[in-house]
Amino acid sequence: MAVHRLAVSAAEATVVLVHALAACFREARKSMNTAVVIVGAGVAGLTLGNFLQRNGIGCIMLEKHSREYVEQRQRAGTIDSRGVRMFREWGLEAVVEGDPIPQAEGGFFIDGAELPVEFEDDDNSDSRFCPQQVLVRNLTDVFLRGGGDLRFEAVDVSLEGVDGERPVVRYRDAAGSTTVIGCDFVAGCDGDRGVSRATIPAGALTRYAHEYGYAWLSVLAEVPANPSGMAIHSRGLAGVIPRGATASRLYLQIPLDDTVAQWPDERIWRELDARFGTPVATGRIIDKQLVPLRSVVYSPMSYGRLYLLGDAAHIVPPMSAKGIHLALYDAEVFARAVIQRIQKDDASLLDSYSETCLRHIWNYQAFAAWITEVMHNAGDASYAGEFRKQIARAELQRQWTSPAANRLFGELTAGVN
Repeated sequence: MAVHRLAVSAAEATVVLVHALAACFREARKSMNTAVVIVGAGVAGLTLGNFLQRNGIGCIMLEKHSREYVEQRQRAGTIDSRGVRMFREWGLEAVVEGDPIPQAEGGFFIDGAELPVEFEDDDNSDSRFCPQQVLVRNLTDVFLRGGGDLRFEAVDVSLEGVDGERPVVRYRDAAGSTTVIGCDFVAGCDGDRGVSRATIPAGALTRYAHEYGYAWLSVLAEVPANPSGMAIHSRGLAGVIPRGATASRLYLQIPLDDTVAQWPDERIWRELDARFGTPVATGRIIDKQLVPLRSVVYSPMSYGRLYLLGDAAHIVPPMSAKGIHLALYDAEVFARAVIQRIQKDDASLLDSYSETCLRHIWNYQAFAAWITEVMHNAGDASYAGEFRKQIARAELQRQWTSPAANRLFGELTAGVN
């Protein structure tokens, strides 16, 4: 009998030990340390994570949405030449391999007349069509294959002590458990409405903003882009842009006070036909949004050990197609700065992070404001007047007649200026 009791006691002790070790493991996971916490798994966050990972810098990435949601979120669709070259330099060129696009008639339409856009081979022709959700999916796959720590459905994220030596990031996972992460730096890549910028005290940043006075009705439709391009018309700007082999993003310039309810599907297709001056392929509309056009810049782009990247620091109007460009630029500048700080104990690039990024950002904000106003003012004169319409038309004409103007435009659209 005594031997039996000893056997049971040993078994019970083993169970207790296993539970104790499991508890220790859970506690270790709930309280941990890393070099960089990245808040947000969009283009900026995932690019930064991959760059750091490839250089042996520890990072943990937090994303409030599910992986399925993030990888299906429809956004922009072109990586400019600078972005393609950047990924190539970091050994990640495969991430910009997008979905194939069927051939479609495309070009530039003014008052219903088509001016086909001819692309000549030059030093700035590396851009790729790659829907944002495909880029995000590819970057996620590469990061996870390399052993990256990416935590989806991380909610109630809070940042503490970002103005001190050792920031702390807390979040709650899908099971309801709270995890605390100590880190050297926090990268705020969680967009315009994220927690990162909201953590910075009022008055620490200056907000520069411009409202353009009109909005886009942005429509996602299950239909190939045919025709594909942009149309300037007295009724307003319109666009049909491919988002894959069987999907298109449709754009219509509308007044700021319009509502989605005022734009039933039939009206959208009629208006596209009218502005392009040719029938536009129709299909099932699966999403409609109103997008007021604006430009925003926050300065500086850091506070203590918290650094803002992408839409958390700046917004450009979609007409410029430079949102991804600026997010990638921020990610590369910050990655190089962190790598130099950790590997060489040199903080100079971190100290100049904001200044370096803002110089580039203002250059492309200038381009974004110019192309947005020219393309919209050249059509519906009710927004800015007939004088501004004629000025915009003259500026557009210059792009076809002046090699110098065309060369500058090419550099800016390629992202290499």
